[in-house]
Amino acid sequence: MNEIPFGPQSTAAEVIAGVDLTGRRAIVTGAAGGLGRETARALASAGAEVTLAARRLDAADTVAREIAAETGNPQVHGAQLDLADPASIARFAQSWSGPLHILVNNAGIMATPEQRTPEGRELQFATNHLGHFALAVRLHDALAAAGDARVVVVSSVGHVNGPVRFEDPDFTKEPYEPWLAYAQSKTANVLFAVEAAKRWAADGIAVNALNPGRIWGTNLGRHIETPPTSFDPTGKTGVTEKSIEQGAATSTLLAASPLVEGITGAYFEDCQVAEPHVPGVRRGVADYAVDPDNARRLWDLSVELTGVGA
Repeated sequence: MNEIPFGPQSTAAEVIAGVDLTGRRAIVTGAAGGLGRETARALASAGAEVTLAARRLDAADTVAREIAAETGNPQVHGAQLDLADPASIARFAQSWSGPLHILVNNAGIMATPEQRTPEGRELQFATNHLGHFALAVRLHDALAAAGDARVVVVSSVGHVNGPVRFEDPDFTKEPYEPWLAYAQSKTANVLFAVEAAKRWAADGIAVNALNPGRIWGTNLGRHIETPPTSFDPTGKTGVTEKSIEQGAATSTLLAASPLVEGITGAYFEDCQVAEPHVPGVRRGVADYAVDPDNARRLWDLSVELTGVGA
């Protein structure tokens, strides 16, 4: 692997500098704000055609116009996508034509009150994992047509709080706990990258997951009453706290940088491949999140629950 000269304080703009994405097409979910918006802006600044997928089409369209003005790239578009709605995912995927070079599965919700989809799925698992699973699988042929596509999956250090609850993913047997549900969904993001990387290697599709760091000022934390006041820019004592521009750096690296060419099935943080998680430290990747048996089991469960990819 090439040496990567970026770290916890690097920004998306620094990572994308000098990269030419002319002729490449990208989708970023959850792109109407926060990390998604900044990742989309970085890709557009390098010349990519970028589709901003969001639940509210008006918000996606507004941000698309803003990014087009900021970057001078007119090929920035909004699109409606609700990851908790299987029909919305199907419509979005069916409307796509031609190759897809970059898919950034960025959208997410965190520590929500107990909610379920009409299909009975716990909302965090449904949105953060199952929705992105269905989207990526439905877009597989477009990704394969690109020949060298990249799928980027935004996970979280929160995955170290718990594995996928294979026997009770929807919390129907035990009481709902919002942080365990969030942890499960973020572990599932990593496991998806592990299994998709294996299944899609022959198609030239690289799939990697990442921890963006702790970023305040986005809508993700709207269910948290009080953010911590401590700030650790290095991450040596725990999870790295970052600005939005810094938080989008690792997503941008995996989506666009030649420095990570050939890497697939990995979990990154602070623009580097993560070390194994050490209990008590809010860094690294848990062993259960990269276990190939868990990854294969989750894929089969996801096919069963979504009806996609069977």
